[in-house]
Amino acid sequence: MSRLKVAVLANLKKNAPQFPGMADDHWDDLDSESTVEALVEAIRAGGHEATFIEGNIELRDHLLKYRPDICFNICEGHFGDGREAQVPALLEMMRIPYTGSRVMALALALDKPMTKRILMWHDLPTPAFQSFESADEPLDDDMQFPLFVKPSREGTGMGVSGKSIVHNEKELREQVAYVIDKYKQTALVERYIAGREVTVGLVGNISGVAARRLPSRYYVTKDRDYSEAGLAALRAGGITFLPPLEVNLQQYKDSEVVYSNLLKTDLADKVELLCPAPLRREQVQQLNWLTAAVFRVLGCYDVARVDFRLDENDNFKPYILEINPLPGLAPGLSDLVLEAAAMGISHAELVNMILNSAIERYGLKTGRFVSAA
Repeated sequence: MSRLKVAVLANLKKNAPQFPGMADDHWDDLDSESTVEALVEAIRAGGHEATFIEGNIELRDHLLKYRPDICFNICEGHFGDGREAQVPALLEMMRIPYTGSRVMALALALDKPMTKRILMWHDLPTPAFQSFESADEPLDDDMQFPLFVKPSREGTGMGVSGKSIVHNEKELREQVAYVIDKYKQTALVERYIAGREVTVGLVGNISGVAARRLPSRYYVTKDRDYSEAGLAALRAGGITFLPPLEVNLQQYKDSEVVYSNLLKTDLADKVELLCPAPLRREQVQQLNWLTAAVFRVLGCYDVARVDFRLDENDNFKPYILEINPLPGLAPGLSDLVLEAAAMGISHAELVNMILNSAIERYGLKTGRFVSAA
């Protein structure tokens, strides 16, 4: 493979705009300088040239000057319903290849209610939900307490705390009003799934162009097959499943009984993470299949992480909470990085696995650009 010029595109917390009334955790999903520096060094260690460029309004000019062969994109964006899709949209206008999912998938995945609509259409298990534009909207008949309330378009557990679990109308209305007022967006209310919290990451791509339906060839039998044979068909497409990671919330059972913003940020180094999670082989296979299915029907590329709750009241049935097509890559801290480490993959190796997946997808290894459209 020839040496490529790689632009690492990210939004640093220190460069984020400030404005009156913003929530304290508003920029918690943005990256630190140490994370970006680690990405640049990892790509250089992989044999390429690399430099960091902030994904802001000046990005176009910097790209025209640097002229990268490909971009390693982790931009979260600053404003707008589809903010994670803004930089990829610019890159597609400029015909510059980039890592990770494309415009449509990033816009869909950021909008949790829209993601859940797609999952339900595909009969993939996700908790029943309702989207609230105001706190006084009637509660749908099929929504039964306890319920869970969170912002519709945030990550890193923003807006999530022990108060997110509501047990009656009063608590529901208060929490919905809080989310709408604090985060200036609709509130997602879904059935609360009591049980274990597990996340599964993957790197690579399913063979063929991504579609909004999982191809029938991945169903080994008429019914969904979670066996080794069923997963082998997915692996043949180039997917590497990372070991499932479980967040041990038992020590917080009297306070933060959910994977909240507090646990993901201020207490991140104190939370016990179990990886590989203590699950039966059959459970891991089912989670891997569901992870690949979500990845496929959302049209994702190169890397993603899917979050689950295992229902303790229904034989630990897995429910899909959301997919993150821009998972964190902070060394020694982010879930995806820890999952990779559990199977002996270093941070630098993980970064280059993601980059190489995109390089292969675009046909850059052969010196020719092939559109992924």
